[in-house]
Amino acid sequence: MELGLIGLGKMGGNMRERLRRAGHTVVGYDRNREISDADSLEDMIGKLSSPRVVWVMVPAGDPTRETVRALGELLDEGDIVVDGGNSRWTDDQANGEHLATKGIGFVDCGVSGGVWGLENGYALMAGGDAQHISTLQPIFDALKPEGEFGWVHAGRVGAGHFSKMVHNGIEYAIMQAYAEGWELLQAVDEVDNVTEVFRSWREGTVIRSWLLDLLVAALDEDDKLDEIAGYAEDSGEGRWTVEAGIDHAVPTPAITAALYARFVSRQEDSPAMKAVAAMRNQFGGHATRTSAPPGGDAS
Repeated sequence: MELGLIGLGKMGGNMRERLRRAGHTVVGYDRNREISDADSLEDMIGKLSSPRVVWVMVPAGDPTRETVRALGELLDEGDIVVDGGNSRWTDDQANGEHLATKGIGFVDCGVSGGVWGLENGYALMAGGDAQHISTLQPIFDALKPEGEFGWVHAGRVGAGHFSKMVHNGIEYAIMQAYAEGWELLQAVDEVDNVTEVFRSWREGTVIRSWLLDLLVAALDEDDKLDEIAGYAEDSGEGRWTVEAGIDHAVPTPAITAALYARFVSRQEDSPAMKAVAAMRNQFGGHATRTSAPPGGDAS
């Protein structure tokens, strides 16, 4: 099968290679000319045979919206656009409706696998019309992991990215639980080898997972994680999961707590905790610590 692929970063570049290994023809476009197969979107589309399939792997938000709009002006009726980035499902619905007015199909596809996807395959969660999914099936089959699992047609347009969003929200909560357990084990005198405790959990326990394997790999490199700052960003899906829970009156306390923990990680000195300390001092005379001056130590 033949397709265009826009965005050849860590994910897109590896996806291009995996598809080529499976015998598909991929014309990749990236603003980095050194890795691009085409000089422009127009050039990429001109290298494809009709009906065309174009897979978009650019950052969510305006970059994806602008790319989809540009494709809407360049593609023809019967072509299909796939958004494989981390777009919000509401963007999918708007993009799908816009392209439908031009007779262009749209499929949203949540992709999980990171830098390991080239060799291990990518978990794929797709949303869209069954006919479009059928056309794209050879591409999905090439990208997915070997075996029975790792691929789903989740539902209508938006269902793929909604499913991927919930997947990432669950990921937040699992990572937070492992992290809190690691910190607690590090804090006690009774446990001598925290890394080996985590390693022992990789087989036979109900909490074994690939995330656990990756944590053990990180601890093998730096068992106290001294070289890593305790600062964690969030890429959007965690927030959207919490917002969707609120919209549908579905409680998501574990995912919400994990998201808030990431916010806390970015504060060198919590303004809220300053207020708590001040109130404790006012009502109970509890001691407070003074803030450290710039370049100085707190006393």
